[in-house]
Amino acid sequence: MLALDPAPEGPPMKYVFPIIPASSGPIWLFVIIAVFLLGIVTLFGYLAFSSRHVHLEVAEGGLRIGGDIYGRSIPASSVTIDAVKVLNLKQDEAYRLKWRTNGSGLPGYKSGWFKLANGEKALVFVTDPTRVIYIPTRDGYSILMSVAEPDQIKERIKENLTKG
Repeated sequence: MLALDPAPEGPPMKYVFPIIPASSGPIWLFVIIAVFLLGIVTLFGYLAFSSRHVHLEVAEGGLRIGGDIYGRSIPASSVTIDAVKVLNLKQDEAYRLKWRTNGSGLPGYKSGWFKLANGEKALVFVTDPTRVIYIPTRDGYSILMSVAEPDQIKERIKENLTKG
């Protein structure tokens, strides 16, 4: 009689059978979500940066607001110079920000388009509501901006924009 070899000792053999690879759909979904999230992070990063770098330039030709997505140039002919005033939004209730129509309302920084308590449309750049310069325009909106020295800026606006 023939002697049979005993079964080899050790772990049993394994067979691995992969599934059919998925289409590229899940990869594209991941890419789209990643790009969207990167865009959101970039936007919030820019808003955080701009909250500390917005500035107002006063020149004979007009005003220029820079450093924020809502910045713009306003010609001197559009500014209602005699109505420029200094406000404390905590006391001047008519000028309080009521509704944000397009902008950001981060803690300690509000920028963009708002409706005021008096119904007026305003382009706002407010970090400190107690030191705000109010600049009305002939274009249907006003500008509210927190500035370190609102009285000095008011004088510079009256001085520079009435020239020429």
